[in-house]
Amino acid sequence: MKIRDIVEVLDAEVAVGEERLDDEVSRAFASDFMSDVLAQNESPLLISGLCNLQTIRTCEVVGIEYVVLARNKRPTEEMVELAREENMVLLLCRYSLFKTCGLLYQAGLVPLY
Repeated sequence: MKIRDIVEVLDAEVAVGEERLDDEVSRAFASDFMSDVLAQNESPLLISGLCNLQTIRTCEVVGIEYVVLARNKRPTEEMVELAREENMVLLLCRYSLFKTCGLLYQAGLVPLY
């Protein structure tokens, strides 16, 4: 699924990564626990409601390039700048974590496991 399709399905705002809307992702993972994210050996789309600098740093360590912040969370300027420096895509979504996952699953995005 292209990032632009994810933006459309979620009616999301692109905070970082406008130039990467044609990138493709095939799998997604949802968690607010960064320890669970660190345990991944793949680099899926991360859907999270945890909105702090540690989220971006954890993704940097694991190699995750695509992040959806759910629950209408707004990143700090520091988060946005770090995501930009790391060439990540950061999307903002107003839906709950559950609804966000459901919409993406219904649209054809496959869960990590």
